[in-house]
Amino acid sequence: MRKRVVVTGLGTVNPIGNCVKDTWEGICAGKSGISAITKFDTTNFRTKIAGELKNFDPLTFVTQKEVRRFDDFIIYALASAEMAIADSGLTIDDKNTWRTGVILGTGIGGISTIEKEKEVLLNSGTKKISPFTIPGALANLAAGNIAIRYGARGPISCTVTACAAGNNAIGDAFRAISYGYADVMIAGGAEAAVCSLTVAAFNAMRAISTRNDKPEAASRPFDKDRDGFVISEGSGIVILEELTSALNRGATIYAELSGFGSTCDAFHIAAPPPGHPGAVKCMQLALQDAGVEASDIDYINAHGTSTPLNDIYEIEAIKKVFGDHNKNLSVSSTKSMTGHMLGAAGGLEAIISVKSIYEGIVPPTINLDNPDPACNLDLVPHRTRKKAVRAAMSNTFGFGGVNAVLVFKKYDE
Repeated sequence: MRKRVVVTGLGTVNPIGNCVKDTWEGICAGKSGISAITKFDTTNFRTKIAGELKNFDPLTFVTQKEVRRFDDFIIYALASAEMAIADSGLTIDDKNTWRTGVILGTGIGGISTIEKEKEVLLNSGTKKISPFTIPGALANLAAGNIAIRYGARGPISCTVTACAAGNNAIGDAFRAISYGYADVMIAGGAEAAVCSLTVAAFNAMRAISTRNDKPEAASRPFDKDRDGFVISEGSGIVILEELTSALNRGATIYAELSGFGSTCDAFHIAAPPPGHPGAVKCMQLALQDAGVEASDIDYINAHGTSTPLNDIYEIEAIKKVFGDHNKNLSVSSTKSMTGHMLGAAGGLEAIISVKSIYEGIVPPTINLDNPDPACNLDLVPHRTRKKAVRAAMSNTFGFGGVNAVLVFKKYDE
């Protein structure tokens, strides 16, 4: 029999807040975390805005030596993991070390480290390259450093599936517990891709917003005036736990993770196909895996990137999956506030989905001033709404046609 999996801990650093409490308050207030880029000189860039962390002190979580050695995506992951583990009240010791694992997603890994050390190589030669370049750049080293710090000797992995990486990580961790390979998994995503190379590259693709005059209004999912996503950074991590383990510890149970779906469009490296059949199938598989009907879902945290094609095709897919229930659904994109954290998006949006269930609150889609006529569902414009949420779906879709969907539901004994 498949084991039940519950969420017992939450941790995040992101453009809205450096902890879950501040993040949730910001989300409920419709706060934007988008502002002018400070990490590099944007004089010659078409895009000059991003979702950077604000007032984040890495020394709260790592040593000065580790700041020099670790890429920011690793530091963000360690910060989120520390908060999630503390929130869960979890102790990892000899009794559970081999039954506790880590799976973390990232879209690009330590790209800032790669960019910086390439400059060192060009300007100063091979002898000046840091010996910590490779450990700082490798995508799996966020998960690796978390495991080392806390002694988690169970399953460990890293999902590198673009914008779906966070959901893929949580989904794989869910399966590890469901099928008995672990009792506890630390899972989510981390990304620190706000750097000159990434922004220039996304500009070359014409994928990101150039609404530089009003950064807080730049991320506008489902709005007819949207002009691309806003790149952002951070981490979101959840503690997943086998139900009996959580009950034996007397842990707080925020929600139950009951379903996961994963598919591929097999269509295009960056664009979804019309109607997004891959997303349709992925949502259907997640519902089937969760053992719930479409009518049981009260809220969808949409992928909702603020790009022309994704927003329309995601809405088309939702309409097809949910049919007559669409009139009862609340759908919102919290990327309107956070920007797009790439491989970390799924981690943060899982936390938001769980909080929506736990608090009975549906977050808004801000900046939805002129809704695209094709996006004609209840998109919770501008303001948070109180609503009992029995079950929530969290969608993520990534380059390469990757689709990953999670279904959380209210914990019921």
